[in-house]
Amino acid sequence: MSKPIAKPKRKNPLERTREPLLPPAPRSRTAHGLTRAAAEGRFAIQRCAECHAFTYPPRDACPRCLSDRLPFVDAPTGGVLAALTTVHVTADSYFRERLPWRTGIVTLDCGPQAIAHVHGDCAEGERVNMSLQLDRGGQAALFANPISRTPDMQDDLQWREMTADPNQRRVLITDGRNPVGQALAKTLAEAGAREIFVGVGEQWKPFPNEEALRQIGGVKIVPLDLTDERSVADLATDIGAKVDILINTTDHIRPGHLFDAGATLRIGETMEQTLFGAMRLARAFAPVMIARGADGRHGAAAWVNLLSVHALANLPALGSLSVSHAACLSLSHWLRAELARGGVKLMNAFSGPLDTEWFQTLPPPKVAPAALATAVVDGLRRGLEEVYVGDVANDIKTRLTANPKALEREIGQ
Repeated sequence: MSKPIAKPKRKNPLERTREPLLPPAPRSRTAHGLTRAAAEGRFAIQRCAECHAFTYPPRDACPRCLSDRLPFVDAPTGGVLAALTTVHVTADSYFRERLPWRTGIVTLDCGPQAIAHVHGDCAEGERVNMSLQLDRGGQAALFANPISRTPDMQDDLQWREMTADPNQRRVLITDGRNPVGQALAKTLAEAGAREIFVGVGEQWKPFPNEEALRQIGGVKIVPLDLTDERSVADLATDIGAKVDILINTTDHIRPGHLFDAGATLRIGETMEQTLFGAMRLARAFAPVMIARGADGRHGAAAWVNLLSVHALANLPALGSLSVSHAACLSLSHWLRAELARGGVKLMNAFSGPLDTEWFQTLPPPKVAPAALATAVVDGLRRGLEEVYVGDVANDIKTRLTANPKALEREIGQ
């Protein structure tokens, strides 16, 4: 039975921080089909287009009919744990620090047998629920969980290595004036976050729901203005070594068209708040989080960017938002590569128009701030890299995959 995760002990400030260690990383290009599925929270393996047999591990030709048509498709997640073993000795440096480690052979309901990491509440011969997880090196790995929930199962130490559950972790939310930031603070507190730092610029200026935000358990208001390099650096000096999860909620939404008077100034202001603000955050906090990736099971875990789904498909009525978030998306890919050295995950949460004042001129459906907050916490608990929230975001994702040119034309009309 899984034990509840304990409150982390205070780190000895005189103790030298170790170098972050990562699991073995080499994968074939074909195997990255698993990586894509794991990033989105899907369980997908190869299925032959000729004989329709599922196959694992990933390969370039079907072992039954030798066809080279092996697309990755969603597969049944059930299976039986045919064999279970616990590793106590290993030559690998990463796993040596985390022993004992459970692995097993699972007979999947769709046919193949696969070696997987195994949750501590699973027993040999029992049915299990399979998922694809991203390990700390960013590579896809099979994980076997109990078929039904067990007490404190989310606190299994092997499972936490694959996820970024906020339970007993310290979190920084960059903008407490934002309704989404306020909803996140409440949801994270309910999820068991140990301490929640909420950034607020110009603290002398009151804002809606300020008192309710301050009354949330574990919340601490801190000064943070992403347009001010000194403000960001000072906060990183104060709490950078404590932050386990950073959630960038900062936004700047100003409707307008490309040929409007002042369009250049408008997009410059938007970029200053979003893109350059995110860069200041990365320069101040990311190096410390990378180093803290070696701080055992309670080290730095994740960085979250909240982005508009129109970063993927420009909406002319909100052109400056689309352009700035497209730039932020590119920056997030750059940052993900840097954070990977410390085993820190980066998750992008894409949403459609929010149910806030700046989107009031757009027609529904819209995403409630509480719904976005819930989706972000769920994504952290599952260890995802990409989360799409709301009908608009999921529709654009589907249409972008099917025909990007049709989406470009239709969304511009």
